[in-house]
Amino acid sequence: MAYSAEFRDHLLDFLAPLDAVARGMFGGLGLFRDGLMFGLVTDDRLYFRTDDENRPDYDAAGFGPFVFTARSGRSATMPYHEVPDDVLEDAEDLVEWGRRAWDAALRADRAKPPSARKSGRGKKKR
Repeated sequence: MAYSAEFRDHLLDFLAPLDAVARGMFGGLGLFRDGLMFGLVTDDRLYFRTDDENRPDYDAAGFGPFVFTARSGRSATMPYHEVPDDVLEDAEDLVEWGRRAWDAALRADRAKPPSARKSGRGKKKR
């Protein structure tokens, strides 16, 4: 799992309206807003957080979930889907898909018991 500085900079430039922050994770990047991860980057591919509300957009575009091989050798699927190439090249589209990923991350966080919430606030900032 790796990423290029150019790809990281491109994403952060386009996602500036979301106040996205990138943090290194396992050789890739996590994209965060207000302490919640809403995206991940590996091998110069962007994956956004998905749930029942935004997953159909990815399915319709033919882009699947993030799958990795765990130390046990088993495949594991995470609730993140690869962002279509045409969305990556359009700043407005990327921000909109990013907002929907952020909303999915918020919904997942709110579904947790209060003591397990990452955001601590449970409120949307914008």
